[in-house]
Order: sequence, then structure tokens, then C-alpha cells
Amino acid sequence: MPRKKRPEGTRAPNGASSIYLGKDGKWHGRVSMGVRDDGKPDRRHIESKDEAVVIRKVRELERERDSGNARKTGRAPLVSDWLTHWVEDIESRTARFKTLAAHRTAVYRYLNPGLGSHRIDAIQPEHFEKLYTKLEKSGAGIYTLLQIHRSARAAFNEAIRRRVIISGINPVALAKPPRVEEEEEREPYEPDEVRRIIAASLRRRNGVRFVLALAVGIRQGEALGIKRERLDYRKRALRFPKQLQRQSWQHGCDDPAVCTVGRHKTKPCPEPCTQHKRAETCRPCPAGCTGHARHCPKRHSGGLVEVPVKSRAGRRYIVLPDRLWDMVEAHLEQQDKERVFAGTEWHDDGWMFAQENGKPIDPKADRAEWREVLAEAEVREARLHDARHTAATTLALLEVAPRAAMDFMGWSNPDMMLRYQHVTDAMRQDIAKRLGAHLWHEQD
Repeated sequence: MPRKKRPEGTRAPNGASSIYLGKDGKWHGRVSMGVRDDGKPDRRHIESKDEAVVIRKVRELERERDSGNARKTGRAPLVSDWLTHWVEDIESRTARFKTLAAHRTAVYRYLNPGLGSHRIDAIQPEHFEKLYTKLEKSGAGIYTLLQIHRSARAAFNEAIRRRVIISGINPVALAKPPRVEEEEEREPYEPDEVRRIIAASLRRRNGVRFVLALAVGIRQGEALGIKRERLDYRKRALRFPKQLQRQSWQHGCDDPAVCTVGRHKTKPCPEPCTQHKRAETCRPCPAGCTGHARHCPKRHSGGLVEVPVKSRAGRRYIVLPDRLWDMVEAHLEQQDKERVFAGTEWHDDGWMFAQENGKPIDPKADRAEWREVLAEAEVREARLHDARHTAATTLALLEVAPRAAMDFMGWSNPDMMLRYQHVTDAMRQDIAKRLGAHLWHEQD
């Protein structure tokens, strides 16, 4: 059925679409889609020799506009263009330092080189799965692959929210990420082991730091970030509004790729490599590498930095047992003597646990001392963070109410109890005894 013609001398309403035959012999369609970023009208143009094609495309644009899913003007960007914009202009405003650093590594080292040339509206889940397989074969670790998947998923979710992708389907969410083998259950230290570790810790100048980790489960950054001003002497409590974190240095020069050109790794490590733990560390630097900022003469923003704790639940205060508070006070008295002995060499920044000159303790040195303490106590080796698992399990052993345990440990999600509280051999033995006493009146 032919389209009706508008009466001579009348005009279409504002914002209405138009279809007409041009002097060039082609059919043209124009659709008002809204307003562009610069404030000017966003009016899209379609042309074809076939009138039906123009009519169909005009109707498609109208449906997108009316549903609120219209893609922004211009061609869909390349994946590399969107990922770079996402990580530098969007995520950098709100993400924490280490989160942003992980996103940048995923984008610049893996996603842009591997998938960056695709159009964002044409990339498929299979492209991501093939990239994961390729990287896995080249030696990338499972957690590296999972970080790549998380970063890509977050970036594409943002693209959907901003209507850069109009389909509303996130191809990364459909892709199958690498499968993580179930980790072995963390084994917290038994009470007798804890007592041996405490005894070995107290023979060291900052040993109370490890006692706090085992007794109240504070994280490494929280412990190293305690300042004396945050001790509540009236309540015998510690407050944790901030933590100490080592951050990577940033370039302050104009051309990071040229600044540290002599530091770039140009050849892969010989196999088998005994120097590096991760396979990706053995590979040469990528083209245009902007890393090695710690060697930049104008470096900035790195080193040990005081940052807020991760969540509102983490900004807690913990009342210490009297015996532990006495240990803290004894530690501070000893530190006062060290301050007097150091004289002008002392850096008085208020750290409760400090080096012999008052400067903060580096996390790497802190972990090394923890391993020495375990060896001296003659207990099995474990991560420093496993002390937090031990403290959480102790709360379960003492039958502390879940809500109180969450507040004590600084958890905002109840699922963390399943992650940190474990069933020990002592608990299993206690269950067996209580069950025997209940069913058969067994006595110890």
C-alpha cells in the first residue's frame, strides 16, 4: 500500500522521521534520536536505492529510540577503544588502587592485544574462550585468567548500561571462564600451636603484632597501619579506620615507554626458570611497555601508603583481653626507649609497629619474619593470613554469636563465616564425646 503524502504547505511535527527521494536518485531517511554529547540534535541519516530498505532501517531506529536502547551516534567502537576508556576514564574514578591495577593489567597486557581489534557489537563469547585457552597454553595462571574474565565482564556490563552495546547481552557473561579446582580446606592452628607461636613472637621486638593476628584476626595491612593515637586506653581497645598498603610507583615523565627503555625484558627466561614463580613473569615485555615506573626519576604515588580499610564493617574497634592489652602497653614502653636511643634518627609518624628508626614496616619483611617465627615455634608453615582463619575459628570454638563474630572480624557478608571458620580436630573430638555422652552415657 503506497504511503500517504502530507498535504501541500504543511510540515511534520518536531522530532518526526522523514523519508524522501533525493535528487541523486536515492531514497533517504532521517530519524531524530535525541541529543548528542555536545548538546546538538542527534539526527541519523540512512540512504539506499531501495525505498523498502530505508523504511525498514528508519523503523528499526525508531524502535531503538522509543525503547530507550538506542546506540550512541557513530559506529560501534573497537573493543580496545572501549576498554581503554572504561579503565582510564570510568573505573579510575572509583576503584581502589589494587583493583584498578588488576584491571589495567588485564586490559593492556591481555585483552587489548588479544581481542582489541573486534567491534564491540560484533564480539562473541567464543572469542573470549579462545583467548583463555591460548593464554592458558602459554603458561598464564588460573587466577590471572579469572582476573581477565572479571575485568572484561565489568567493562562490558558498563557498555550495556551506557548503551554502547544495544543488544543488552554481555558476551563475557556467556563465555565459560576457566574452572578453579576446589581449594583444600584451610587448617587453622590448634590451641597448643597458637601458644607456641605466641611464645616465639614475644621474643621479638614487634612480636605483639603476630599475637594480635592470632588472637583477634586483624589483617596484615590493619596491623602495620595501627597508629598509637588510635588506641583507646579507657576501653582497652584498638580502632582500624585505615591500613598500610604497598602501592606501585607511577611514571611522572612525559614518555613512560622511553623513560625506562633499558629496563625492559627483551628475551624469555630459559626453561625451566628457577627465578620466577609465575610463567607470565618469564615472558618479554610487550611492545610499548610502560612498566618499571619504580626506576623513573620523576616517579610518584608509590611505596607504603596509608589508605582507608576496605568496607564500613572493617572500620571497627576491638576490645582486647586484659593480658593482650598488657602486652601492647609493654611493647609501647619498649618503643619509647628505642625512640630515646635513636634520637634525631627517629621518624616520629606514630606507627605502633615500626622499624628501629620509626619508619613503617614493609609487608614483605613482615611476612619473612612470620616465617621465622613459625620455624622457631616448630609448627607447620602457613600464610600470615591464615592467622585470621585461626582467630575466626576460635570464635566458633567459643560459640560466639554470628552477629558478634561478624562485628569482631570486620565482615559485612555472613558468607565470610563459612570461608574463615573451620571445623578442627579438637572440635570433632568434642562432638564425638558429647554425642557418646548423650546416647550411651559415656564418660571421659
